[in-house]
Amino acid sequence: MKNEEKKYDLEDRTAIFAERVRGFCLKLPRNAANTEYIPQLIKSGSSPGANYIEANEKLGQKDFGMKIKTCLKESKESAYWLRLVLVGDSKELEEDRKSLRSEALELVRIFATILNNKRQ
Repeated sequence: MKNEEKKYDLEDRTAIFAERVRGFCLKLPRNAANTEYIPQLIKSGSSPGANYIEANEKLGQKDFGMKIKTCLKESKESAYWLRLVLVGDSKELEEDRKSLRSEALELVRIFATILNNKRQ
């Protein structure tokens, strides 16, 4: 039962991350750069959760590994877009960005650990 709890905790955590990214993007200033960055961030921010759910569908270890690799890649990409997105002079948005980037990097560590444990 403990593994089941962890699985659902990560599903919830990635869903909350996606929701937070969406809310953050809705508050960002609209400019030429953000017009390009925001769609990328929304896609990469929601992808780890969707892929993690798919990974747990038990279609085999190879499929599981590929989906977790995608979770890792998309989490890294989220951190990248969070670095680039422009927040203007808003201290609130800057704090949100830092918090979201920290969470993205934590997800990177989590998915990397899952992959390393799978290989052992």
